Order: sequence, then structure tokens, then C-alpha cells
Amino acid sequence: MSLGRLTKRLIHTTGSLSSSSPIPIVSKPTPSKDHHHAPIPASSFPSHYVLTGIHCGIKKTTIPDLALIVSTSPLPTHAAACFTRNAFKAAPVLVSDEVLKKGGGRVRGVVVNSGCANAVTGKQGLEDAWRMVREADGVVRALAGGEAKKGEGEVDETVVLSTGVIGQNLPIEKIVNGIRSLAPSSASASASTSSSTMALGSTFAHWESAAKGFMTTDTFPKLRALTFKAGGREFRMAGMDKGAGMIHPDMGPASTFAAPKQPHATLLGCILTDAPVTPRSLQDALTYAVDRSFNSISVDGDMSTNDFVAVLANGAGVLGTGKNDDGWIIDADGTAEQKQAYVEFRDALRGFCVELAKLVVRDGEGATKFVEVFVKGAPTYRDAHAIASRISTSALVKTALYGEDANWGRILAATGSVGLTPSNADGSTPAIDPTRVNVTFIPSDGSKPLPVLVNGEPEKVDEARASEILGLEEFGILVELGMEPKGEGEGEAKYWTCDFSYEYVRINGDYRS
Repeated sequence: MSLGRLTKRLIHTTGSLSSSSPIPIVSKPTPSKDHHHAPIPASSFPSHYVLTGIHCGIKKTTIPDLALIVSTSPLPTHAAACFTRNAFKAAPVLVSDEVLKKGGGRVRGVVVNSGCANAVTGKQGLEDAWRMVREADGVVRALAGGEAKKGEGEVDETVVLSTGVIGQNLPIEKIVNGIRSLAPSSASASASTSSSTMALGSTFAHWESAAKGFMTTDTFPKLRALTFKAGGREFRMAGMDKGAGMIHPDMGPASTFAAPKQPHATLLGCILTDAPVTPRSLQDALTYAVDRSFNSISVDGDMSTNDFVAVLANGAGVLGTGKNDDGWIIDADGTAEQKQAYVEFRDALRGFCVELAKLVVRDGEGATKFVEVFVKGAPTYRDAHAIASRISTSALVKTALYGEDANWGRILAATGSVGLTPSNADGSTPAIDPTRVNVTFIPSDGSKPLPVLVNGEPEKVDEARASEILGLEEFGILVELGMEPKGEGEGEAKYWTCDFSYEYVRINGDYRS
């Protein structure tokens, strides 16, 4: 059956639970996402990083499909990462974890390709990922010139990220040639700013081209910058991510400092800061931030083999300030001042990760709605997070969102299907009391919310008002369970999701073609 005939058959009528009048559901265009991307002043980016994105020939188009990021700070650059927990971890995930583990969390380069995930590619995939690492290491060492310590080149200093189609081998020679073209000896040949090649640099155009090198079905490059304070000092942070489909991350920390069994189209992210942070503190901060941001989004409920978020901290923000004479560094295990600086850095990173994560949902494949699901009054954060996740991934909820149908019964069904964790004092599992549950639709324009369920009793819903709220491109769903949290703030969690549209089916029905 052709896709056009399938789309025609999908068009149908349906009714909400609270209305006998049928609501026609027709295919509607995906709203433009262009307004989510705008120029950023070069002064907003962290210092001592150079980067770019180029087209090396992985994709059929001429948009960038390879990105390289290098820290040029004379101070140590520390790195941390969170990786997918999918059993079929892609070669770049396995290789990067090994790089971080062997280097003790010291990395100076990040190389990214899009268009091919290098996942489920066996021995050849691992060899190709290691080759990308070592070719990029050559550029990293060349940029360091004679300043690199003797023997440092023997340590792998680059992590590798890949995204695209699963089960296909990389066109590795094209990638290698692309990386080599960015070495300082090739700078004169790469100095043009054509659509295919741009030399490493630090302008907005360089940051933007690197962000484009991450993209697959994304409709805009996801790039943000932030200035923040930690320990009374001012630092900068910038980052980019990609993702529009196969989005339901569940990432845990790299094995650098984590026990192997520590709990905890792909999402890729890279965050760069000029703050000085110890490797362990950087990993702890990223794990905390990712759990409350990237691990709290869903487009389609499918976890990728390649999900990977990395953060680099090169310490260059203290250079020339006169404040680094004592080797001051953000350290969760340091002095009282350093511990406070760690909390400030961790919270800044968390907020920044939330902003980047939201961009992924806003750009969800075929998405016409951006929805925040807020669950309150659960026994624990884990319970609230699990319920918010179930609501956000329910196909019935997501199709109702697309149809702008206030079918809150589907929200309750998803909520009640989640088993809570044993958290009572006697070790037993608490139970949801349906007579204490509230459900409310929250408009994004600041107007009055619409309760649809209060203390387990359905409200007489104003269907016109419900249509106004669900007709917005952005709104929220608040679920209050009325249970007693086991700690302050423990019983609530937020998740960000989008709707399911006909366009999502079209995109994924012929993704490989």
C-alpha cells in the first residue's frame, strides 16, 4: 500500500469521552521550528575551544555530516559522559567509555558523524570507531604543537559519537579524509567557508556548523550558551544536541568512576564549559543533570543504541583572572567553598541540560505539540518519574494530544498501570488512592487551568475551553496523586513529550530511503 493511500485510510473521526459530537481528525502541517534557532554572540561561548562541522560524504546532501571539537586550554581538560543502557550499545559508545576509563576522565577532543550509527556492526564497527578516535587525536596533538608532553600522544584523548541508520558500516575512508583535512597543516586548504568545508575556529558560524554535523532528521541545529557563576567566579557553558526520533533515553554514567552495575534516531549531546571541575565531580554533576533532563524526555518511547551525552571542562575560565594561582577547582569533595561551587555548577548544568533536552522534544518527528507532564504527590521521585514516563509514552495519550481531544481517561489509565516501589516503613508498597487524584490541563499562556478530575470525581468539562488549551502548541498536564512523599520534593517529577502525528508515520515509514 502506498504511503498516500495509508494516510487517507488513517483519516477518521473519533469522539472524546465527554462529548457525543464526533471530532474530525485530519492531517495538519507540522509547525515551523525555525524560531528555536538564532545567532549567539561569540563572547557567550566558553574560551579555548575550536570546532567545526564539514560534509565528508556520508550523507547524500551537502549539509555537514562530520563535526570535530577540540579543547586548546593549557590547563587539563576533564570529561564525563552518560551512555545508553541499551543492551546493543553501539561501537562509539563502547569505545568512548573505554577512552574515558583509561584516561581517568581526561579528554581533549570530540568527533561526531551523522548519517550512519555504526551500531550492531560487529568487529569492523569497533575498528572504525577506534580509527576515528586516533585520527582525531592526531588533530588534537597537532593543535597542541610542541606544548604536548612527551608520550601524551600515546593516550587516547578523543571520544566518538555517531548517529544514523543502524546495522550499516561507516564509509570510514571518507570520514578519515574529512578529519585529516582539519589538521593545522591542512588549514590553508580548509580556510574557505563553503558548504562542505570550514576550518576549525570559535565564531558562531563554527559552533553552528558543528551543531549541524550532529543532525539527522532534525529540522534545526540545537545550540545554546549560558553564563553562570560558581564559587564567586564567572564561567561560560555552551552545548549542542540532536534528536527528533527514536527518543526515550535512559542513560547512565561512564564507567570511569561507576561500578559496572550502578543503576542509573538517537540523542547525542555535547556540552563544553571553561570552568575547572575535577573528573569525579564532573561525572557526578552530569549524571544528576541527565537524570532530570535527557532521561526525562520522550518522542516515541524507543531507546537508541547510541544515546550519548558528553561534557568537557577545560578550566580556561580562570586564565588571566588572577584567581587560579592556588590551582582552585570545583570539587564536590573539597573545601566548603569548593563544595558550594560544585552545587552551583551542578544546578547550572542541570538547567542547561533541561533546555537542550526540551529542544529535542520540540523538534520531535512530525510533532505539533510540546507537552510538560508534571506528577506530584507520589511517594518517591522514582515513582513520580515512572508515572510521568508512562503517560508521556502512551500511544493513546499521544494520539489524543494530536487530535486535541481532552481524553483524560487515557492519562488515568497510564497512571494506574505503574507499579510503585516498596517505600513504606514496613517495607510494603504504597497504593494509589483513586479518590485523592486530580488531573488538570495547564495552558502555557498563563490563563486559567482546566481541572478535569478532582479528588477522583470527574468535573463537568467545558469542551470549548479544553479545545482552546489543547489547540495551543504548548501546554501542560498536571497529575496530583495526593500521597505522602518520603522526603521534601521527593514525590514529584517532570517529563517532556510531544504528540503522535501522521507525519511521524511518514518519516519513519521510509526512513532508510
